[in-house]
Amino acid sequence: MAERALIHGRYQLLELIGRGGMGEVWRARDEALDRRVAVKCLKPLGGRQDEEPFLRVLRERFRREARVAASLQHRGVTVVHDFGESDGVLYLVMELLEGRNLSELLTERGGPLSVPEIADVADQVAAALAYTHGQGIIHRDLKPANVMRLTDGTVKICDFGIARIAQDIGLTSKLTSAGMAMGTPHYMSPEQIAGVGVDHRSDLYSLGCVLYEIATGAPPFDLGDPWAILIGHRDTPPAPPSAARPELPAELDRFILALLAKDPADRPEDAALIARRLLADVRTAEGAELVPAPARRTAERLPAWTRGMGPGSRASGSWSLRLPPQDRSAGLTGQWTGLASTALLRQSGERRAPAPEYLAVLASRHRAGLSLGRLGRWEDAHDVHLAVAAERARALGEEHPDTLASRYETAYALFRLGRYDEAFAGHAGVAAARARVLGPEHPDTLDARFEVGVLLGRLGRSGEAVAHFHELAEARARTQGAAHPETLRARHALGISFGRLDRWEEALSEARVVRDLRADTLGPDHPDTLVSGREIAVALGWLGRWDEALAEHRGVRRARERALGPGHPDALASRNDEAHCLEQLGRAGEAVELYRQVATPPESGAAGR
Repeated sequence: MAERALIHGRYQLLELIGRGGMGEVWRARDEALDRRVAVKCLKPLGGRQDEEPFLRVLRERFRREARVAASLQHRGVTVVHDFGESDGVLYLVMELLEGRNLSELLTERGGPLSVPEIADVADQVAAALAYTHGQGIIHRDLKPANVMRLTDGTVKICDFGIARIAQDIGLTSKLTSAGMAMGTPHYMSPEQIAGVGVDHRSDLYSLGCVLYEIATGAPPFDLGDPWAILIGHRDTPPAPPSAARPELPAELDRFILALLAKDPADRPEDAALIARRLLADVRTAEGAELVPAPARRTAERLPAWTRGMGPGSRASGSWSLRLPPQDRSAGLTGQWTGLASTALLRQSGERRAPAPEYLAVLASRHRAGLSLGRLGRWEDAHDVHLAVAAERARALGEEHPDTLASRYETAYALFRLGRYDEAFAGHAGVAAARARVLGPEHPDTLDARFEVGVLLGRLGRSGEAVAHFHELAEARARTQGAAHPETLRARHALGISFGRLDRWEEALSEARVVRDLRADTLGPDHPDTLVSGREIAVALGWLGRWDEALAEHRGVRRARERALGPGHPDALASRNDEAHCLEQLGRAGEAVELYRQVATPPESGAAGR
């Protein structure tokens, strides 16, 4: 690509900032939203004998992997804003990160990182992997060059989905006669080398290789011959990192070696929890300052335990992303604001802190409460979260993030039980506490504010909800971007609030903007995009524009049937919507036929024939 090129009529390439086997990365400007972004341009397509079938498969794989990457929402994962194809070049538009990847940091330092930095990287990367693995997503090519440390100390994983796209394009190494597709040899798990199916534990092995390198200055099997490297991963026990650097803590040694277990079953299931404990122990032992100098002024305003926080849970309204719920028990970083009862504490010099075993029990109870909610046992979930919130408040403090996470879940359970007044008070309290501790525009604060807006609508206070969601959408746009899924979620709720006030022209306008942005970022057939399409149709109906409403409902119905199948509840709901429009247009015969299709289950219809 050439400098100053315009991608998709929108992204102005400004400066080449990286080049590799997959293509180039450019600093760019999004002309539509007037913001700086990074654009990764993959190598031009073509040059194969079976070009057309290959390109079709490749484009579909690219779209699928890019949509998966765009759906990830965690502070430890690079945000993907957009993707597409321009003049034969596949491109990804991502947030522009200011900082250095771990490989660059090692080069700049001329050696390994400090122990506090290693522990901090382990904590943040393990938490991000726990989130992505909870979504069923594996990275497959974790290495120092794919881990960025930003100027404010945040650590982010880059290039989710790129490894599989590279395999399709043919850019990955092929080191066996069977054409085994490889990752980066220095960081590959034994099961990747064997060419067998891999799961999330392969990423844990790669994390062990990354931590080994930043701890010692070299990866565990730093041999010149690629085959020797692969054989080392497969057959040779790694030397402990402390053999190269004796001052490394024994806990760090054990953690890295556990991640590097040859058998995936021997790798730790709770890597994120172990990394959090490791970071707590290192901070206690070192009294270390982990935030780089440029970010200290901001960090000093926040308690140390706020670092590494991820967003809280999402409401499960019709506009939510259809993703498995994440494990929200993370966040125990080891520096505490309160004390538990004497029996549950251990002495650490003059400083008393909750016993990790006790905190682990609370985290397990918190996860159990989440599982009860997923099973629809909201009374039980409420009781569990209420009890855990009280114990966390005693052990950690009233405004520790884990205490607030339990209070958040308690309020959400009340919402699901229809106890809206109590839920409103609970979420408003969490939002206020997070604003005090983290700031009014921190993502966790905004999550709680969203729930407050939902409850304003449920309580019939739609006028207040309009003002609330308008402010929330503006805050999301400032902090996360105008096209971020959470910004669009707030704008979607704003449109619904307009409708509740019979302000249908404004509701229609908002729904159209949100639908178009969701189609660009998530894809035209994404469930959230289709929900916005339905909101457009509903507004058109209330405005008496039934022909246009019918066309919108029909488009949503067809897309849902393609993606979900004709018997899916959402597809059937769209048939009902379409039939209602036909009825309003006086086309009763067609409406009756659609109502019959909805009313007759597929199995009984087949039996009748």
